[in-house]
Amino acid sequence: MLEEDLVDIKFRLFDGSDMGPFRYSSASTIEMLKERIVSDWPKGKTVVPKVANEIKLISFGKILENNKTVGQCEAPFSDLTGGVMVMHVVVQPSVTKTVTEKKVEDSKKFACSCSIM
Repeated sequence: MLEEDLVDIKFRLFDGSDMGPFRYSSASTIEMLKERIVSDWPKGKTVVPKVANEIKLISFGKILENNKTVGQCEAPFSDLTGGVMVMHVVVQPSVTKTVTEKKVEDSKKFACSCSIM
């Protein structure tokens, strides 16, 4: 693999801390990056992603799609800086219904349909 094909990426977490920088091939997919983030997630954080689908990566103001490669996400001027590419990590945990929410939904299912004349 050529040195030119490698990209240094740092992940900025929601609390301002960073993970990395890590070196990736420009052919690596965004899905691969997300899986690495889940496996290397720092201990002690209040929000912890369980699966890669709970993570959104943002670079240069755009949410990155899983099927895109790192090479497709680089800004055209990133070669000039020669530095590390920074991607912001947003965690959106899957929503699980609480017991009270389930009870409210169940009570709506059995509403009376009588009409008084």
